[in-house]
Amino acid sequence: MTTPRRPAPTSSAPLKTLKPLRGVRVLSLALNLPGPAAMMRLKAMGATCLKAEPPGPRGASGDPMGQYNRGAYDTMHTGIRVITVDLKTEKGQASLHKELARTDVLLTSFRPSALEKLGLGWKTLRRRYPALSVVAIVGAPGARAEEPGHDLTYLADAGLVTGLDLPPTLFADMGGALMASEAALKAVLAQKTSGKGSFQQVALSDAAAWLALPRTWGLTQPSGAVGGAHAGYRVYPCKDGRVAVAALEPHFAAALCAAAGVAMPSLLTLFEQATHEAIARFLLARTRKQLDTLALEMDIPLHTMA
Repeated sequence: MTTPRRPAPTSSAPLKTLKPLRGVRVLSLALNLPGPAAMMRLKAMGATCLKAEPPGPRGASGDPMGQYNRGAYDTMHTGIRVITVDLKTEKGQASLHKELARTDVLLTSFRPSALEKLGLGWKTLRRRYPALSVVAIVGAPGARAEEPGHDLTYLADAGLVTGLDLPPTLFADMGGALMASEAALKAVLAQKTSGKGSFQQVALSDAAAWLALPRTWGLTQPSGAVGGAHAGYRVYPCKDGRVAVAALEPHFAAALCAAAGVAMPSLLTLFEQATHEAIARFLLARTRKQLDTLALEMDIPLHTMA
């Protein structure tokens, strides 16, 4: 548990939440995490969202997320109507197409071949519903969309798995959800101009590659300024926990050095081993409470952790 330092800004009047997708109907066939997370974003932007799930075992959710983490499932589906549709039956197909007739954006996460087998390929849908847009979430782009994979494999391919520990969160899935909601926004804007629907493919591997760009550029490599080489941008041990220090800009770095008693003739000082050692000794001798107080007094960006 962390110790709060800076109070949140207050306002006499709540900010008005923009609802740019008010009146837009979104239908999702996407399961697990990226699709539902994207729907959660679209719902927050005002869209009317409907989720069609396959039948589940013994009345359970047809979405695997609803079976192995009900709390996450419930959070992502708050305010979203969920129906059960067996797309492998004529009755299920009829139910789906009844909804598609009044849908603006269809969200999917099947492999392209699976969609073709279900009669939901883009060419087929475009002929039947000219104004319908499709946002297709896949693992990898283009011809690789048929390849099996998951968040972990896409992160590994992007160089974001650097040891044997699992990443602390599902970066590719959540990044892909953001890209999918962005694609839905683009589709709605394009439809308002042209009157026609569009097809957009969102690849989770592309999301991982986008998130990996700072590492690709060298910024977060061990030799990079935000990869550990800069003494003002690191995680250090303190007397009763840890402290994440983000004193990267010159004025923040100067304040950190002044607090630690380190002379700073230039920014290059922050890259010297002696500076790393001096700041480490200074922080290790202080408690989280002392460091929280120091941060407020000297305007140093840091966050203490147990």
